[in-house]
This record gives sequence, C-alpha cells and structure tokens, in this order.
Amino acid sequence: MSNILTQKFSTPYNSVPFPQIHEEHYLPAFEELIAQAEQEINEITENPESPTFENTIEALAYSGEKLEVVSSTFFNINSAETNDEIQNIAQKVSPMLTEFSSKISQNEALFERIKTVFDQKNQYALNPEQQMLLNETYKGFVRSGALLNESDKKKLEKLNMELSVKSLQFGQNVLAATNDYFLHITDKQKLKGIPDTVLEQYAQEATERNLDGYVITLQYPSYLPAVTYAENRELRKELTIANGKKSFDGKSWDNQELIKEIVSLRQEKSQLLGYENYAAFVLEERMAKSPLAVQKFLNELLEKATPFAQKEIEELRILAKADHIEEMQIWDHAYYAEKLRKQKFDLNDEELKPYFQLNKVEEAVFGLAEKLFGLTFLERNDIPKYHPEVKTYEVLENGHHKALLYTDYHPRKGKRAGAWMTSYTQQYKKNNENHRPHISIVCNFTPATKETPSLLTFQEVTTLFHEFGHALHGILANTQYPTLSGTSVKWDFVELPSQFLENYCYEPEFLKTFAKHYETGEVLPDEKIRKLAESKNFMEGYQTLRQIGFGLLDMAYHTKPSNISNIKEFETEKTKATNLYPIHPETAASTSFSHIFQGGYSAGYYSYKWAEVLDADAFQYFKENGIFNENLAAKFKNLLSSGGTQDPMELYKNFRGSEPKIENLLKRAFG
Repeated sequence: MSNILTQKFSTPYNSVPFPQIHEEHYLPAFEELIAQAEQEINEITENPESPTFENTIEALAYSGEKLEVVSSTFFNINSAETNDEIQNIAQKVSPMLTEFSSKISQNEALFERIKTVFDQKNQYALNPEQQMLLNETYKGFVRSGALLNESDKKKLEKLNMELSVKSLQFGQNVLAATNDYFLHITDKQKLKGIPDTVLEQYAQEATERNLDGYVITLQYPSYLPAVTYAENRELRKELTIANGKKSFDGKSWDNQELIKEIVSLRQEKSQLLGYENYAAFVLEERMAKSPLAVQKFLNELLEKATPFAQKEIEELRILAKADHIEEMQIWDHAYYAEKLRKQKFDLNDEELKPYFQLNKVEEAVFGLAEKLFGLTFLERNDIPKYHPEVKTYEVLENGHHKALLYTDYHPRKGKRAGAWMTSYTQQYKKNNENHRPHISIVCNFTPATKETPSLLTFQEVTTLFHEFGHALHGILANTQYPTLSGTSVKWDFVELPSQFLENYCYEPEFLKTFAKHYETGEVLPDEKIRKLAESKNFMEGYQTLRQIGFGLLDMAYHTKPSNISNIKEFETEKTKATNLYPIHPETAASTSFSHIFQGGYSAGYYSYKWAEVLDADAFQYFKENGIFNENLAAKFKNLLSSGGTQDPMELYKNFRGSEPKIENLLKRAFG
C-alpha cells in the first residue's frame, strides 16, 4: 500500500495533504523515512573522497529533508488536533526519533569526517554562513556526546530516549487534566458579574455537552473571564484551585514524580557531557552564556521591580478591604486588578472587545507586515487543512511567492492550551532554488457565538501580534541552510521579533486603523486609546515578579536538582522572593509548567525577560525615528531574514548600532 507521507506531495507548493493522511500512515512513514535518512548518512560516511565542506557538512545539513517535514507535521497535529490514537503513536515515534538522532550524533565515522573538516577550516574559503554551519555542526556533535567513550555514548542514548518519552508524557498529562475538569452551573445568580458575551460562551459549552445552564472549563478563554469578573468569591476560588491542581492532585495525570525524573535525567546527562549542571549545558549555547549571568540578570530585575509590585498589591488590598476581605488570596488578584484597572483607566476587556473583531485584528497585523516589510497575504482555498477552522494564506513579496501561512485560532478538545508559532517546512536554498517555508500560528482565542463574531480581549490582540512576530521570523527567512533558517536562533534571541511586534498594539497612530466597533464601525475613542497606552504598564511590577519567579524556579530545577524531595516545598522555597500572596497547599505551578518540562524552555525561561530588554531597546529606536521608518524596517528585516547565520549580539548591533540597554526596559515598565 502506497503511503501519502513518503511520496512527493502533489499539492500547491508541496503543502501537507492533510485530508489524505490517516493515523495508520504515520508509523510506517517514520520507519521508512528514518531508514532513508540513515542511508543518506551512510552515503556521506562511505564517500571514498576526502572529507570536504560540501560532501560532509553541507550534505549533512540537507539530509533527512522528508523526515523533517513528516516529523513537523505529526508533532504539530499532536499539539493542535490530537486524539488518543495520535498520542499513542507519539509514544512510539518519540523514542524512534531519539534513537535515530543518537545514532547520527554518535556515528564515529561521520564525526571523524566533520572533525577533519573542522580542523582544516582555515584551508577553505568559507563565507560567514558556511563558517557558522561548520562551527555549529561540530559543536552540536560534541554536545551530543561525540567525544565520549562507547559505554558513555550508550548511557547518553538511553538518557535521551527516557527524556523524550517523559517530556511527552508530561504534556499529555497536563492536556488530560485540563480536559478532565469542567464546572457545571445551573444557577445564573452564581455567575453575577460575568459579561453576557462570556455567559453565551458558557451556555454554548453546556449545550455541546448536552447539559442545561452553563459550563466553565480550564481552557484559557473560559477560565480567565470567570476569575476576572465573577463577584462570587467561592466560584473564583474553586476555579483557581482547580487550575492550580492540574497534574498535582495525585490522580493518574499527576506530574510530581515525572518532574523529579526529568530533572534527574537532565542532570545526569549534563554531567556525563562534562558540565556542572543542565543549566550550564544549555546556557553555553545562549546569549546569556552562564547560570551566573542569568541569576544576576533576574535578581537585578527583581530588586528594581519588587517595590512597584508591592505598591500595586497594596492598592488591590485597599479595594478588597472595602469588600470586607481582610487577607487577599491569589483568586482575588484578577478580580480586583480588573476593578482597579476600571477605576484608574475606566477600561475593561468586555468594553474593549467589540472594537477588536478577530478578522479585523488579523487584517491589521497583515497590513503592518505590508507597511514594514512589503508582504501581502492572499487567502487560498486550495491549500489542504487539518481542520475546517484553519485558514490558509499565500504570503507574497512584490507579487512573488514568499511563504504559506496557516492560522488556527480557537480552542478545541484536541488542542493544547496556549498560543504558538510553528512550521511545517523550513526555508533553505538548494540547487539554485529557494525553498520557501510553511508557517503556522495556533492560538486559543474566544470563539464566535451565535450572536457575535469572535471578539478578542486586548490581551488576545497582543498575543496574536506576538505569535505573528514569530511567524515573520519564519516567513522572511532567507538563508542557505535549513538548520540556520528562521527561528533557528539562540533561544534567548527568539522572542525579540514577537515581543517587538506587540509594541504596535499601543500606538494610537496604528490602533486607529483597525480598532473599530464590529457593529457601528466607530473607531476606538481617543480617550480609550490614551488610557490603553497608559494602562500598558498596569500591574507591570506584579507581572515582572511572576515571570522572574518562573525564571528562578526554572534555574533552580536545572542547577540544584539533587535536593528535590518534595515538589511543592521546592517550588515554594525557590519562588518565595517573588510570591505576593499566601501559597495554597493544594496548588503548584511546576506540575503544569509545560514550557520547561515539555517545551524547549528548560533552563531558558528567563529569555522572555531577556528578550524584553532587546525589544524595549529596539522599539525605542523606532519611536525616536518613526514607528514606520522605512530605513529601520529594512534593517530589522535584515535581522529577521538572517536567522541563525550570525552571532545574535552582532546581528543586533548591526541593526541598532550598539548593545541593548536594560534602562530602556526599566523606563518603559516603571517610568
């Protein structure tokens, strides 16, 4: 039986033919494509000619092309449209890919050829991108254990396989725990304070479950409005605790032991490779370079932000006291923060939502990409989709094909929480052809109801701009090699484009072009735009401490993993400097901290704040010279299109003329 996944796709731009792919195709396809990729490696190692950059380094960079596409497709579907069968396949496929990866990284004949080229690099006339590829390839092999003895190589292979399976299990547990919980309410009085548009959403959820009344879930667009607007404190408490108990309640999806196993395996791996701890291993390849530099950075921010955060919480306590609450709890935060925001700026999400219709916000972000970078977006109905809600666009530059973009905006049972950008195929150049990328944005925005179109909270607006910033990094990619293309950059540099783009959401000149009432067409009034800009830093101290807390916790797990006997106690101890509310005994953040235990942010969560320093500095440059300045946009476009071909600090200095200054972040955040 022919397998669609192993054939050349006969679709526009070789896009993934989703409707033709069935679950039973994946496993045989992986088996066949892994064998094919292994054969490509054998051809490199068995080449009778002496090793050269072209026949070894370049050949390796281009190998496994079809396997990469199928892997991306499968794991993207596992995140955006999964089911039990897909998850079962993932448990089989992950160790297969880990084993394949280990075979390559521990292939002595291959490494000998790489080392020969590396040792003779001065004999080659390599351009900067080729030099980067050679250095990264050699270093990648060394960091994957190429210099270890046979026994230690076997240990490393086993560790990598175990980590692959356990990380996957962590994410599946969080998804299962999220989907398992729902709160069914028949008494509308208990939902007092929650806006009607949200109640419609809850009623629709109940109908879909064949229930009367209302259903609230732990999906973000359902959970957040409840804890923000519900006057019923017990309801807020119940939902907050349920959310905080995810994979921490001793049920079958509990992640506590899994965390201990993951951090222990990571520590063992890093020590086997000659590093003191996993953070030291990871940070060697980041802009920050060392755990000490990260801790210094986080502590400097902590010192600056703490007084602002404490002042903010004191303001909330005054409001809560008026409601006879003597001691505020974490489930009171969003509710009183929203009250204070309303009091200070006369703004609330529900008031603003009618001005942010999803398709208009999307048009705006597309328009911004056209203004800054000369890109246009044409919806295509002939590009296959994995779900009816997905939209597909051809991205054009000066009328020429640049990329494909998939957008997938609303929650579903088979979609993990959060928002992310990913790709199905990378950009690269080969045989005089520039292979253009296929990029995807996946979110969990408030869906349309029978009465209203999809209307976004302002936070959802900034989320769309954030993910679109990542997408631009992929779309604008223009490098020779796939391993250096698009978002294949140092991890603490990857958030710069996404966070940079968020700044535009607060600029009156830009906001007025799209923030229009979905029924009347009225532009968001100047007064509200002014207040929106003023409110940008609302609760910034609290949010900064929260992010620092996650960053410190991440660093603690990956610098001191041997002293973890109790997850809750460890978490409480490591985040105590950033905790502004009493700790509830039934909740823990670690057990659903997917960024570091399933995603790629292990020993790297600090990079969100690190990138904020970069984005504040970069946008200040635009503010000083015009937010649509063509010359600056051209320089920023060059930064984005360069991917990982240069050292990120050098790339940044080429754009800005100097290293980023933390003062621009502090000025933006705290005045």
